[in-house]
Amino acid sequence: MNIQFRRLAVSALVAAALLMMHSTLSIAAAPVVPGTGTWISYVGDDFEDPSWSFIHQFPKSSRENDERGRSPMGRSVNGRWKEGPERGQPDHLQVVPTPAGGLEGSQYSLMMRTLNSGVPGRRSFGVEQDDLIVNCLGRLRSSIPVSEIPSCVARVYLPPADQWEARSGPQFGFRTSASTVATERVSSGFFGSRSETTVEPYWPGMWIHFKSKTNRNVEKDSAFLTVRGDRRGRDFHALDIPEEKFGWWTMGMSYTGDGMVHYYAKPGVEDLTAADYITSQFPYTYRAQRFRTFFFDVCNKDDGRSWSTPFVIDDPRLYLVHSTRVAAIVKRQIESEERRELARRNKKQPKKSARVSKRPNVAQALDGLADPAR
Repeated sequence: MNIQFRRLAVSALVAAALLMMHSTLSIAAAPVVPGTGTWISYVGDDFEDPSWSFIHQFPKSSRENDERGRSPMGRSVNGRWKEGPERGQPDHLQVVPTPAGGLEGSQYSLMMRTLNSGVPGRRSFGVEQDDLIVNCLGRLRSSIPVSEIPSCVARVYLPPADQWEARSGPQFGFRTSASTVATERVSSGFFGSRSETTVEPYWPGMWIHFKSKTNRNVEKDSAFLTVRGDRRGRDFHALDIPEEKFGWWTMGMSYTGDGMVHYYAKPGVEDLTAADYITSQFPYTYRAQRFRTFFFDVCNKDDGRSWSTPFVIDDPRLYLVHSTRVAAIVKRQIESEERRELARRNKKQPKKSARVSKRPNVAQALDGLADPAR
């Protein structure tokens, strides 16, 4: 009787625990609108600084294609952007007047284009891409646990159709970098196997594809947005963008505590709302554990002649629902920068020579008085 009672009690406890876990995951998985919480202004950019510039370090990295990460990496002067090691940064990064219809008060935005994508010095004649990375890891000195509910938002300008690279296919990406811990079975000896746990990076995001009327069976230029990705990591169609909807778009992604990624987009520059929800996914079946950064891709045909479409981005931002830890990091970073700047200024100031008191003797004093010219 006691044994049966204990078994029933254990079963009830297990059922209650499973119910609580399911409820917790259900709450955690509720989509969070990107832009919710505290804006972390220490990362991201508004491009309003007239001295904004990027230091290119050619040849670019191409580790994804040929396992060569070429140091030193390119970076922006303000320290907010960097070249990624997998692929190089776009060849042309220029602050330009914000196109019509942009954010209120925005005077400047960033145009990005590339020509020499792929492996430096070699033409693939296929579609390649370059990346511009927001320097989250470098500035925050840390990745962000998804329990802090990170999200990122950017405004993206789709130019008139006649300015796009005349090629159907992917043209622009807005993506994130995340990591999780993956365990898999690997062979060990002739007949055995063992579990191996690794930190697995992956890159969920959204792509803008062009449908060019230069292609057969395409009567009118248009675009569409795809999401990366589903549980098998595949991109899938999310929404159509007709030519009359080209112009400014607001795009965003958020992560919740269960490791799910949530995708949002809308035409215009207004803040995202729940109505702009597209989908929620566990790409590759991964549950994200840490958010690392976000970045932008531009694609072109790597033939040495075809410039990528001149996309413009503005006001890329990072938000956190739970920001206490990162706010403390930012405070320390700013204080450290202020100390370094003060030390630099003090070093540049000329040292004052020490005063040595030399009291003249009587003869010297009288001599000086006797010759007024001295």
